[in-house]
Amino acid sequence: MSIEKLDTACNIETPEGVTLELHPAGPVSRGGAWLVDALIRSAIYLTLFFVLILMGATGVGFMLVLFFLLEWFYPVYFELTRGATPGKAAFRMVVVHSNGTPIAWQASMIRNLLRAVDFLPFFYGFGLVSMLLSKRFQRLGDLAAGTLVIYAPQRDQLAALQDSDPVQPPSGLSLRQQQAIISFSERLARLSESRQQELASHLSSLTGETGPAGVRKLLGYARWFARGGN
Repeated sequence: MSIEKLDTACNIETPEGVTLELHPAGPVSRGGAWLVDALIRSAIYLTLFFVLILMGATGVGFMLVLFFLLEWFYPVYFELTRGATPGKAAFRMVVVHSNGTPIAWQASMIRNLLRAVDFLPFFYGFGLVSMLLSKRFQRLGDLAAGTLVIYAPQRDQLAALQDSDPVQPPSGLSLRQQQAIISFSERLARLSESRQQELASHLSSLTGETGPAGVRKLLGYARWFARGGN
């Protein structure tokens, strides 16, 4: 059994021939992110209410305008400036185009305006059904805008590879096998220790090792490939 069959990933090939591995975020994580953002917006709403209500009718008018802007452009602002709202950032998620490129303002506007449709018939019913039926967990707004919500790559995901010593792999490895080993090393930081060893055990016939030793051997192979085989 190959490594790539054991972990869900979305592989996208760019026009330059580079394969990007993206990990779409599911409904549970996105629901948690939505809750965090809802709490942040609620705190801002309450602050605006108590400040502007003292201004009488003029304050109420300002308050309604600000509430509208906050509700609809809060996610757009953060997606365009940081790639994710504070809620998504808390769950280490980011919004990108379906081809893995950073989201543009047109796509951000479309996906967020269509939240009104995703919310139907109540509490994001359509959006949840859409995510469950989509292999990439896309709600209706994502499908219309051509966007994905993915787990952001960890900055330290190559740390284990950089710290390992290169080990010359057996001869005759196919390109696909080499790519699978490198992919394993890159996603290592996102896997638990038991999961790392489980994946490595499926290549024990190649490494001759199991458990932590098998993981280290695969990292050594990946380091060898990363250095150009020397």
